[in-house]
Amino acid sequence: MGISVKHISKSYKKVNALKGISFEVKPGELFGLIGPDGAGKTTLFRILTTLLFADQGTASVSGYDVVKDYKSIRNSVGYMPGRFSLYQDLTVAENLEFFATIFGTTVKENYDLIKDIYIQIEPFKNRRAGKLSGGMKQKLALSCALIHKPKVLFLDEPTTGVDPVSRKEFWDMLKRLQQTGITILVSTPYMDEAALCDRIALIQDGKILQIDTPQGIVKHYPKKIFNVQADNMYELINLLKDYAHQYSVYPFGEFVHYSDKRADFNTADLQSYLTEKGLKDIAIETTKATIEDTFMELAK
Repeated sequence: MGISVKHISKSYKKVNALKGISFEVKPGELFGLIGPDGAGKTTLFRILTTLLFADQGTASVSGYDVVKDYKSIRNSVGYMPGRFSLYQDLTVAENLEFFATIFGTTVKENYDLIKDIYIQIEPFKNRRAGKLSGGMKQKLALSCALIHKPKVLFLDEPTTGVDPVSRKEFWDMLKRLQQTGITILVSTPYMDEAALCDRIALIQDGKILQIDTPQGIVKHYPKKIFNVQADNMYELINLLKDYAHQYSVYPFGEFVHYSDKRADFNTADLQSYLTEKGLKDIAIETTKATIEDTFMELAK
C-alpha cells in the first residue's frame, strides 16, 4: 500500500488550508506535490505523518489509518520537514546514532540504505550539525529519516535554500532510493523539479488543480506559447498585457511567455505593435509549454 488521501480538509480559524484534497500514491512511486508557499503542502504532510488532525476526510499510509494507527505510521515512515530540525549541538555521527536508537535499530544494521548519501558527509562526522553547510545538513537530515528503513518517505520542500549542485545531487539520490522500493512523497515550489517525479499534483490555495505525469500536465496547456524579447523587458511586459489579443503574459527567465487568443495569430502583427510602441531588438519565437505554464493557466 502507498498513500491514500480522501477529501481531507483543514482550517486554522478563518484560513482554509486544505479544501477537500484527494489523491493516491502508488507503492514505490515518486510523487510530487507542487505549489507555492501557502498552498497547503506542509499542512498535508503534517496530517499524513500524524502530527496534525484533519477537520474532515480520511487518509492512510502503507495501509495504516493516520488517526487509528498513528503509532504504526510513525514507525514505518521517514519525515524530513522543510526546516532543518536535527540537534544542532550534536555531531553528524551523534545525530545519526540518536535517531537509529529511537527506532530500535543501529547505523550498522541499515548502513547500506544510507551509504551513498552518508559517505559524502562521513568526513565531517565529528562536526556539529549546526556548523554544516546547507547541502550537508540536507544529506544528514535525509540519512536520519532513512536510518530505520521506512516504507514511505515524506520530504517537505527538501531543496529550498540549497545550491543548484546540491539540488541535483539530492534528486539523483531520490531516484536511487526509489529503486529500493520506498514510496516517496516530496513537495517543492520548484517547477523544474516536478519533471523528475513519476506523477505530480499541482496544488494552489488548498485545492488540487491537476494530477498527472509531468508530460501529461504539460499537454493540458490550451494555447501555443511564444518566447518574446526586446531591449526593454519591463516595458515589454506592460505592452503585452495591454495588447488587445493577449491570452496570457508573464516573465519566464530571460523571456516573456506570451499566448494569443486568436487561432490564426501571426507574429508579424505583434512585432508591428511592439515596434510602433518604440521597442527595439524584438524577437518572437515559438516554444514548448512547461509545467509552470500549465500551473499558471490552472491557477487563474
